[in-house]
Amino acid sequence: MDILLQQIINGLVLGSMYALIALGYTMVYGIIQLINFAHGEVLMVGALTSWSCIGLMQEAMPYLPGWLMLLIAAIIACVVAASLNFVIEKVAYRPLRNSPRLAPLITAIGVSILLQTLAMIIWKPNYKAYPTLLSSTPYEIGTAVITPTQILVLAVTAIALATLMYLVNYTKLGRAMRATAENPRVAALMGVKPDMVISATFIIGAVLAAIAGILYASNYGTAHHTMGFLPGLKAFTAAVFGGIGNLAGAVVGGLLLGLIESIGSGYIGDLTGGVLGSQYTDIFAFIVLIIILTLRPSGLLGERVADRA
Repeated sequence: MDILLQQIINGLVLGSMYALIALGYTMVYGIIQLINFAHGEVLMVGALTSWSCIGLMQEAMPYLPGWLMLLIAAIIACVVAASLNFVIEKVAYRPLRNSPRLAPLITAIGVSILLQTLAMIIWKPNYKAYPTLLSSTPYEIGTAVITPTQILVLAVTAIALATLMYLVNYTKLGRAMRATAENPRVAALMGVKPDMVISATFIIGAVLAAIAGILYASNYGTAHHTMGFLPGLKAFTAAVFGGIGNLAGAVVGGLLLGLIESIGSGYIGDLTGGVLGSQYTDIFAFIVLIIILTLRPSGLLGERVADRA
């Protein structure tokens, strides 16, 4: 039970990071039915940008408190990631909006590889030690422990979901998003500007990805040019698991996926004497994906996105 409690905490933290990334996936898919496979690389750019900013601040202003450095770096990283995603949507995806579904999908994979290569050139391929800016003193919960960084991950995910739910359901931009998702041509006749709405969706998704990247790097203490690929793929799995196109479903899917991975690699690994340990952690996520797609293709909380006219 001691191992189980610790793995549940670890799973909730890991799942929260998946959920933040999955929210970006599901928002974009819900509006234009596009799987943006470059989303994980936006996470990577956000994390590496923040790493660079923190390094500069530690040299120029070492007297600043760690939390303030992290906050300033996060704001800069969000701006960079949002600008990058805006350009990606405008240059790579918008010209292909009326093309067959396969064309933007292949383009997204190409953009992903391009961003990885550019990041390798700019930041070099070696792994970077991400500085610990928050207190590392853990809090005890029974026999388990949780760090301030992990608490921040959980809090940010809860705030992000609440903010997005309010945005989508109670604001003018949210109504425009729902109208564009239903039928962009009719929405345009009603005064909505679909291009602006889609660009805003990409920007919001990029901000969430950048924040997730910073939290991911802070939690694991490292950043590198390929760090976004696997979390991005697992976040896509979480979005499908919970029901792609559904905000709450993305969070539920992310949390459940994190719990399954964590318990599978820790608790089950201990029971099997290390036969199924952390080195096999990735298989649990994709086994669950296969089962969900077989038994419930729309996901746990899936809602059907209206077909376009």
